[in-house]
Amino acid sequence: MPTIGPMEAILVLLVVLLVFGAKRLPEVGSSLGKGIREFKKSIREVKDSVDEVDSGPTVSRQIDSGADDGEPKKLSE
Repeated sequence: MPTIGPMEAILVLLVVLLVFGAKRLPEVGSSLGKGIREFKKSIREVKDSVDEVDSGPTVSRQIDSGADDGEPKKLSE
C-alpha cells in the first residue's frame, strides 16, 4: 500500500486551505473530529449490543425419555 510522503501531505493541505479558506479551516477540523467521534461511538454501541446478545443465556434442550432405566419412551404412552 503506498504511503503519503511529506510533499504529498503539503500539497493536500494547500488544496484544503484554498478550498475552505483560512477562517473556516478550524471549523472544518472540528466538525470532522466530531464526526469521527460519533462514528466510533456508534461502532462501540453496536459491538456492545452484539457482545450482549452473544453472552446471553444459552438454552439447552434435553430430551426426557421418561424412563429411568435407560429405555426410550414409547410413542403410545
